[in-house]
Amino acid sequence: MNRQHPIFTEKKECQDCYKCVRNCPVKAIRVENGSAMVMAERCVACGRCVEVCPVHAKRVRDDLGRTRHLLQSGEKVIASLAPSYVSEFPDLPSGKLIAALRRLGFHAVSETALGAQEVSATVAEALRDPRPRVLLSSACPVVVELVNKYLPHYAGRVTNLCSPLLAHCRLLKQQFGESAKVVFIGPCIAKKIEADEHPELLDIAISFLDLRRWLEEEHLHPVTLTVGEDDVFQPQAAREGALYPVDGGMIASIKANCAVDDVGFMALSGVENVQNALRDLDQIELKKPLFLELLACEGGCVNGPQTAEAGATILKRYQVFDHAHYDPAELPRQPQVDAAMDRSAPAVEEFGYTDREIREALARVGKYHPEDELNCSGCGYATCREFAAALLAGKAEATMCVSYMRKLAQKKANALIQAMPSGVLIVNADLSVVECNRRFAEIVGGELPDIYDARPGLEGAAADRVAGFLVPLIRKVLSTGEDIVGRDVRREGAVYHASVFAIEPGRIVGAVLQDVTAPSVHKQRVIKKAQEVIHRQMETVQKIAYLLGENAAESQVSLNAIIESFSADTGTGEDREDG
Repeated sequence: MNRQHPIFTEKKECQDCYKCVRNCPVKAIRVENGSAMVMAERCVACGRCVEVCPVHAKRVRDDLGRTRHLLQSGEKVIASLAPSYVSEFPDLPSGKLIAALRRLGFHAVSETALGAQEVSATVAEALRDPRPRVLLSSACPVVVELVNKYLPHYAGRVTNLCSPLLAHCRLLKQQFGESAKVVFIGPCIAKKIEADEHPELLDIAISFLDLRRWLEEEHLHPVTLTVGEDDVFQPQAAREGALYPVDGGMIASIKANCAVDDVGFMALSGVENVQNALRDLDQIELKKPLFLELLACEGGCVNGPQTAEAGATILKRYQVFDHAHYDPAELPRQPQVDAAMDRSAPAVEEFGYTDREIREALARVGKYHPEDELNCSGCGYATCREFAAALLAGKAEATMCVSYMRKLAQKKANALIQAMPSGVLIVNADLSVVECNRRFAEIVGGELPDIYDARPGLEGAAADRVAGFLVPLIRKVLSTGEDIVGRDVRREGAVYHASVFAIEPGRIVGAVLQDVTAPSVHKQRVIKKAQEVIHRQMETVQKIAYLLGENAAESQVSLNAIIESFSADTGTGEDREDG
């Protein structure tokens, strides 16, 4: 099956912020030409990048069209509705939601929680074995991907069982026939991977957000629908399995099916919390079985990446526990389907780099000494050395380093300032020099060139002592924020052509200075004025040529003669003006 990965990047929207890199718990992002691309082979489909992207460049594969096509095919299609629907649609009775789904074309609606009950009952049987060992839950596909790809030495401890969804699919095919099609509806992106990998069980997975969009497009408002006799969950409503969408819910369901006391239970949610907890797993000296319920979303599936609103976990937990009802007399429950499943999967290949390779990579971004390693995380990686490893792995680009790009830009700006043929002065709000070039010192003259040679840039010098004749213009731009362009300023018999402009309004001002009393500059100004006269004259010629006759041509010849006489010497003045 050659289907697009469930999470992808819209390149034209991606804007060099690296927020997805910073928040991806497994760093499954490769930056290419400034765009942050999801690496399918490393991605665990937790959806964090989708949630944090400020410009919504990270997208989730849209399978709604395929779902509509499946419903129109005439096949018997069953909706597997995630138990977190009670917190996603808290004010909507289940009967009205079922009625809406049946209006969309589903043959029947069933609760995924029925599959959760199958898994709980099977785990409860396994925990009757008193041997000390660690069992990791297989309920969350993100966690299963995480363990298989990044913690493969723990892969054998994941229960060799279906996820609740796939167990539910087996149950539905047993109930409605093997030809029945199943579409999952819930808050999880990773369920799309399950559909891609197990098409014999699950046909399509769409999200709660997809369902909301679908209902809007069909102008279907569930709250207005009348509930009929057939608008009930099939083959029956879920019981203790309805606890699954909150952390600790699976454990509560297992305990309801298992009266064994000498078993340890722990529930952890959040990818980072799971990663940190499993690092210490080998240090535990077990005396009895330990079952770990692991969920990728903090608080559980009620805060999945495709829910309308994340957070409010206490309220969502209350809604889930208030909805879940079961009769203890029905328990322990006997499994109705075989929930066993082979969970072997290839691990992500990690590359180790020598200290020398890391240092060489750091040198590529101007970091030659330990003190250069700022560890600012601006690139999305926690440390500069992690970033260097990403550079070596081809996952990152040098341009991601903020400090490197700032220094590079500063160097280029400094080189440009020094190369300019005009004098350049930059002053802050305290009227202290931020920087100037040597040409500025040469134009002002006196002792300033010697002072500049001893103190390049004149940083910190008082502007009124360096260029007091410019201070009034600088003060005006600082106070008004309006640029002053092309102002002639006189000083001791010299005339300067000055432009003063705001770099950071009210804080930093720049000035460009040219000595127009210099012969070469004076010549260029005369040439420029002559050219302006020619331009205006020729416009007039075009309008009233029949009146001027040969006089217009004689005027142009005279003006061109002036230009030629001044331009005969192609010396440094022309070069300076071009610069």
